[in-house]
Amino acid sequence: MTKDELLKQVCKAVKNVREQNPLAPSITNSVTINFVANAQLAVGGSAAMVYLPDEGEFLATISKSFYINVGTLLPIYEESLPRTCKMLHEKGCQWVLDPVGIGIGELRTKLILQMKEYKPAVIRGNASEIIAVAKLWGLADCDEVNEKSKGARGVDSTDEVEDAKKAAKAIAVYTGGAVAISGKNDLVTDGKMCVICYGGSVFLPMITGAGCSLGGVVSIYCTVSNPFIAALTATIMYNEAGKIAERKSVGPGTFQARFLDELYLLKEKNILKTRIEIEE
Repeated sequence: MTKDELLKQVCKAVKNVREQNPLAPSITNSVTINFVANAQLAVGGSAAMVYLPDEGEFLATISKSFYINVGTLLPIYEESLPRTCKMLHEKGCQWVLDPVGIGIGELRTKLILQMKEYKPAVIRGNASEIIAVAKLWGLADCDEVNEKSKGARGVDSTDEVEDAKKAAKAIAVYTGGAVAISGKNDLVTDGKMCVICYGGSVFLPMITGAGCSLGGVVSIYCTVSNPFIAALTATIMYNEAGKIAERKSVGPGTFQARFLDELYLLKEKNILKTRIEIEE
């Protein structure tokens, strides 16, 4: 697939979401829940933020996509997440996993390990998180890169995006979906094709919830496209909106508001001019 063909599919996904206003519910990080919902709304989607087991199960039965973020776990999530993931899997609903803080505590590790059998359509994270998922899930072809990984520092990555490419491809092959790695330059892969995405802003790491909201927006695009195009679309939207918003901002506070505006206003011409590189 050529760059032009990919970007046309991205434009189609953006257009379809804006026309259809699709719902993609979330069980997400309480620190960033407001920003996740606002970003989903800004791109044209609809948000529903829940945490109870029965609510997660119910929304899994009526939705085309779902977002699960393990950032700030509550005791009830030990029941909510497995039940919701199981229902999503049974109903064939695409869902997005953000393995925030993987490696912190027994419950988080247990839950992410359980999610392996339910095969998320997209996993989005930083380089250290993606390497840690591959290691936890026992993907043998990632042994070499896992040994070299420095691991995460809390929720921050200490590894480079390039270091996680092998792990990301192995995960995508296993799930049959896609993996998106966020960093200075982002990477999206379906296990065969890798796309390096450029753009973004120096302010994105300075606002709480940039990565979490990206996962939520991926789930919105999963309602109208396949996992790879959904992950690529959200990544490009963030890079282009971030680049424009930075020019109009004086710091992270003004940037956050401008960023949501630019997600809402972003034009097809900006998407078609975005810088990406395709690796087979």
